[in-house]
Amino acid sequence: MSMKRTNVYADPEDLAIIKEAAKRRGISEAEIIRQGIHLAAMANRVWDEPLFSRTFEGPGRTLSKPEVRDAVTEAVRRETGSGSGPAA
Repeated sequence: MSMKRTNVYADPEDLAIIKEAAKRRGISEAEIIRQGIHLAAMANRVWDEPLFSRTFEGPGRTLSKPEVRDAVTEAVRRETGSGSGPAA
């Protein structure tokens, strides 16, 4: 992978933490900074596709734990073609 050099200003306390972490992990400070830049880039990326591409019908309120369990059990039964016996 080709890389491009850049200069940034950083808080001295952050740099001290990075230096300590690099020594502890046995990797370069630059590698930790590259990882941080990658995380920042991914956190701010605008995706072409929505995170959820399907919509689901529901009652318009948060379901209770038993209602969720029943819905999941019913969906599994439909997908696997199971009978109406008790859930495992």
